[in-house]
Amino acid sequence: MPMQYDAALVWFRRDLRVDDHAALYHASRGARRVYCAFCFDTEILDALPTREDRRVEFIWHAVVALDAALRDLGGGLVVLHGRARDEIPRLAASLRVQAVFVNRDYEPAARDRDAAVARALAESGVSFHAFKDQTIFDTEEVLTQAGAPFSVFTPYKNAWLKKLSPFYLKAYPVARRAGALAPPPDSSPPTLAALGFRETNLRALGVQTGASGAETLFKDFRSRIDAYRDRRDFPAVKGPSYLSPHLRFGTISIRRLAREAHAAASEGAMTWLSELVWRDFYFQILHHHPHVVGHAFRREYEHVEFDNDDAKWRAWCEGRTGYPIVDAAMRQINGTGYMHNRLRMISASFLVKDLHVDWRWGERYFADHLLDFDLAANNGGWQWAASTGCDAQPYFRIFNPVTQSQRFDPDGKFIRKYVPELANVPPKYVHAPWTMPPAEQKACGVAIGHDYPDPVVEHDWARKVTLARYKRAAGRGAEE
Repeated sequence: MPMQYDAALVWFRRDLRVDDHAALYHASRGARRVYCAFCFDTEILDALPTREDRRVEFIWHAVVALDAALRDLGGGLVVLHGRARDEIPRLAASLRVQAVFVNRDYEPAARDRDAAVARALAESGVSFHAFKDQTIFDTEEVLTQAGAPFSVFTPYKNAWLKKLSPFYLKAYPVARRAGALAPPPDSSPPTLAALGFRETNLRALGVQTGASGAETLFKDFRSRIDAYRDRRDFPAVKGPSYLSPHLRFGTISIRRLAREAHAAASEGAMTWLSELVWRDFYFQILHHHPHVVGHAFRREYEHVEFDNDDAKWRAWCEGRTGYPIVDAAMRQINGTGYMHNRLRMISASFLVKDLHVDWRWGERYFADHLLDFDLAANNGGWQWAASTGCDAQPYFRIFNPVTQSQRFDPDGKFIRKYVPELANVPPKYVHAPWTMPPAEQKACGVAIGHDYPDPVVEHDWARKVTLARYKRAAGRGAEE
């Protein structure tokens, strides 16, 4: 974008870094002076169920770090607290900018917000420019040969990889144009308390925050990325990158991650790159099919019957279903805001296909508790597990929680960490402790049904019920 503005404003959202930042780069090319802002949006904050939210604290740390990084370059961050759709136009007017630059957000509520801001700015003669930054490919960039959006992952991935070239992975050289950054009016980011929130256990958990935290995690992951394919499914093993919150809030560039994974080209690196492709895939599903928010992608499965038994729902939420791998997973998310990806699939399948609870209940629970919550990925993952989404596998894929546990936590190391009642149970019984003889229970110091619950449901029976219900729903959907 050639120079055309005297002053512009970059509105940071889920892109909390200076390095390789599309909107910041384009603003610095298009304006003589560039101001930067972030808004703690009360439309989002006021809807949160608690004032102790790890995501708000994570964002707050990232914003403080971003302000410091911008000040090192001669700029700084104006931090607002209010409705973004009101605050951004008001700030643009007070700074007398001629344009506002942002990176695109694909969530329906964010798109509605951005449209409102763009309209308000236009009334004052201020331009609004949006750029791709949190994906490699977005909206209409990867389509079928017929020009339609993909609805199945593997063909999408093949087309994504075919289209990929160094151009799409190239970093935006923001530092070269740092001279355009303008210092903000005298201010500093508000404290967490001033925002109405309290500290969580984020620090005690050792969670790495900000761009420097992302850098530390990525440096560590690069040293073991080649083993990713073989280690990623085992929750007791250090296999994942643990970068998902940083991708969610943009404290590291997706282009950089994809570029380095593609360059490494090992089986582990390419498997991890596939996970980044999944991320793009779910963004484009949300863009082209916004009905997936609250509804099944495959509309025939709107008819699936769910019991929504409150006692079973609460047992799942609280990690006391009697199935150790599920309970360990739920205690992990409740205590840390993180859940291993394999466990997300197991626990989701168990809620929907063993307990017969609506997948939307689980989706909402994850949305409230996950530090890395992202609407597109969370919705896509839950619909995958519920067999209501864009997946080639039919509804009769139902995870057996015991065999999954035996396969991916064979020694019960992860289970024992989060379900200490079973600490002394031998591997032979730790995956299905209700099969343990009374004498063995006594020797281990755990009475099943007292110290640790009996299973809330019998898997084989629940599986048969699920198959019958999905078959009926598919039949009704075909008739309509």
